[in-house]
Amino acid sequence: MSDTARPAESPVPSELDQLPDRDREETAEWQASLDAVVRHAGPDRAVYLLRRVHEHAVGSGVSVPVLLSSDYINTIPAASQPAFPGDVGMESRITALNRWNAAAMVTRGSRLGLGGHISTYASAAWLYEIGFNHFFKGKDADGSGDQLYLQGHASPGIYARVFLEGRLGEEQLDAFRREAGGHGLPSYPHPRRLPWLWEFPTVSMGLGPLAAIYQARFNRYLHNRGIKDTSGSRVWAFLGDGEMDEPESTAALALAAREGLDNLTFVVNCNLQRLDGPVRSNSKIVQELEARFRGAGWNVVKTLWGEAWDPVLEQDVTGSLVRRLGEVPDAQMQTYAARDADYVRKHFFVGDTLSDLAARLSDTQLTNLFENSRGGHEPLKVHAVYRAAVEHRGAPTVVLAQTVKGHTLGSAFESRNANHQMKKLTMAQFREMRDLLELPIPDSALSGEQVPYWHPGKNSPEVQYLQDRRKALGGPAPVRTVVPKPLDQPPAHAFEGLEKGFGNQEVATTMALVRLVKDLMRDKETGQRWVPIIPDEARTFGMESLFPSAGIYSPQGQTYEPVDADQLLYYKEAKNGQLIDEGITEAGSMAEFTAAATSYATHGEPMIPFYIFYAMFGFQRTGDQFWALADQMGRGFVVGATAGRTTMTGEGLQHADGHSHLLASTNPAAISYDPAFAYEIAVIVKDGLRRMYGERPEDVFYYLTVYNEPKLQPAMPILPSLEEGIVRGLYRFRQAQPGAAGPRIQLLSSGTAIHWALKAQELLSNEWGVHADVWSVTSWTELRRDALDADRARLRGEERTPYVTDTLSGAPGPVLAVSDWMRQVPDQISQWVEQEYTSLGTDGFGLSDTRDAVRRYFRVDAESIAVAALDQLARSGVVDPGQVVRARERYGWHG
Repeated sequence: MSDTARPAESPVPSELDQLPDRDREETAEWQASLDAVVRHAGPDRAVYLLRRVHEHAVGSGVSVPVLLSSDYINTIPAASQPAFPGDVGMESRITALNRWNAAAMVTRGSRLGLGGHISTYASAAWLYEIGFNHFFKGKDADGSGDQLYLQGHASPGIYARVFLEGRLGEEQLDAFRREAGGHGLPSYPHPRRLPWLWEFPTVSMGLGPLAAIYQARFNRYLHNRGIKDTSGSRVWAFLGDGEMDEPESTAALALAAREGLDNLTFVVNCNLQRLDGPVRSNSKIVQELEARFRGAGWNVVKTLWGEAWDPVLEQDVTGSLVRRLGEVPDAQMQTYAARDADYVRKHFFVGDTLSDLAARLSDTQLTNLFENSRGGHEPLKVHAVYRAAVEHRGAPTVVLAQTVKGHTLGSAFESRNANHQMKKLTMAQFREMRDLLELPIPDSALSGEQVPYWHPGKNSPEVQYLQDRRKALGGPAPVRTVVPKPLDQPPAHAFEGLEKGFGNQEVATTMALVRLVKDLMRDKETGQRWVPIIPDEARTFGMESLFPSAGIYSPQGQTYEPVDADQLLYYKEAKNGQLIDEGITEAGSMAEFTAAATSYATHGEPMIPFYIFYAMFGFQRTGDQFWALADQMGRGFVVGATAGRTTMTGEGLQHADGHSHLLASTNPAAISYDPAFAYEIAVIVKDGLRRMYGERPEDVFYYLTVYNEPKLQPAMPILPSLEEGIVRGLYRFRQAQPGAAGPRIQLLSSGTAIHWALKAQELLSNEWGVHADVWSVTSWTELRRDALDADRARLRGEERTPYVTDTLSGAPGPVLAVSDWMRQVPDQISQWVEQEYTSLGTDGFGLSDTRDAVRRYFRVDAESIAVAALDQLARSGVVDPGQVVRARERYGWHG
């Protein structure tokens, strides 16, 4: 068969083939019309017509699939820009002052070896300034204002603005990154270090956008539950285009769109550079992000080009310029910004049409297009997209703003791959910057070795303008304010159920804790402030009884009939639901917890979040978020349910948690407990409510580990200083027969391990004549922290004995510690125990088997404790070594 006689290719199968075509002739006419346009006007014209039809269809209310990307031009045409409500000249002077003082602050600090970042703020200055002057609401209006997640590396520019406002002085700017004295400025937004200014820690890249989404969602939660009217609050998250590579940055985009969070705006500073080079060297990050956000259901507005581009684009009657802008990769676009006009003419304006267009432009105009005229650098362009964002309804908005990294810092910085690591300017570069920004700084002020800060004076027109704008928007921003609002402590009867014990009924501590929380949620005064958060494991933790009573939060309510509607514990969703079932996302759950845990500051409404997760999927999976929580000074209860390395029968390596307490011990804000009995839980929760929500609230959060192993839960015993011992971390639960003759040993245990220790106590007494006291260690970490405090006190010349030392003082015999955690957890206290100390633990990888088999594998079961106790006594010369051999044989303890 000849080439010209080949049969026509079969059409590509399509999902449309499954839909009925009610008028095939009409369909063919439309297709023929499109073919005609392509033949006579070209494919670009065909694409334009299709997009116009698509746009018309959407405007007419026709449901059509969304287009994922648009041309590489501004979303809002110049003719459609809203009137600018401010004084452009005045705001330009203010922005110039902020640029100067930010660069001066970092440069002065860098000469001391402190480092800092200049280029990020230089690219984003107008993105912030337009927001501060016209959009960001302060807290003086309704007490909440807007929540600002500011890009961490841009912090020098925010400090510079606060300096201009008069909220910081030169001495404080000079203390940038010098915090040891207690009065310095932290390098990035750290609320714990500068609690009157920063609300949200954002420099751990990726966590800011994730947290911002859940903050916007929690604002709606508060509103829908009637806790507080947050309808006037908007969440703004400022991000870098390189930061969008972090998985957390885009992990919850669909959630934001699904819940219609039109109280949320992302501003992505697309300066096309990350720390080492281009974000997308061979493609275009703006187009990629546009498609990703549109695909997730977000409203997308782009500001890519400044005013200098407007008349040039108007002359592009063929679309060649727009097409060229869309095909040039980002790395090449950065090169254009750093090259001269001849280079731009030769390499960008290729082809007759574009060459003719370039011929109408001077060299200065050409270089200005790429060096300076970016949409993110011009106030009118930025104002236009911000206005579009706040006026959009039904979905969150992302603003994609193109900028130049290092803008106005001079040719040595702008668009350079290394500018993120460049920490200071020379005096010559400052003079160049001064001239570019048209600042009234005389040469005499730049004649020394130290670059000066420049403030026009507190009564200057610039400062007055700035303060007037903030007053009109509801006060200063950013700002963090905390108005004390202590919560009433729950009545005693709420805790009595756990304190009385459960008689002969075996109950897991996970279920005991859940029961307590359910009772506390019924309290008329504070019950509504509990925020239970579960990552799709409510039934695992026995929390399904909360479904019909508290309701599962959903902004849409329940638009369907649940399959279990005829059952008592049916799945009930409600707009005012109290329970938050996040789905399978520990990162999302942690972000939600953080928003709730800091509501006391953000909204002046203390909430009591209760985040319960499965085994190790808390501190291990989302450890960075726990540090951000600590920095943000969150308060609430974090619960590691189904805890321990040997209680998770059959689950295996990745579920067997023997190390979370060690991870938690590294977080200074985490108050960690490993309770053994239900009554200990009652005491700990009661103390946590007092410390976090009482008259003098502390900026800590409580971490409890509870187990899924049903055990007898005794009533709270009558022992001296029992509650103090539970709270501080140690008390003697069961004493051996006082005065009995024979060797003695002290068994320290936590969590479910106390049951092994109690059985070992019986074995040692009945079979080996050894008398053991059994101690409950509710917190190894709190014991260690108390001891560290005592050590520091002694160095100051104060006499203080650690609680663990004092409590165990005089206890006869050596100490053997055991837990369902790796040995490093109980070993935290070893150096402060006066007796000979050793430990048993579950070091190594977990494995699947029965509890008894796994505990024998790790040598932590009762028989292993007995053997270890005898061995420890034998090494002390108190017991015949032969007894150790016989014990190993009796208990089948080999290897």
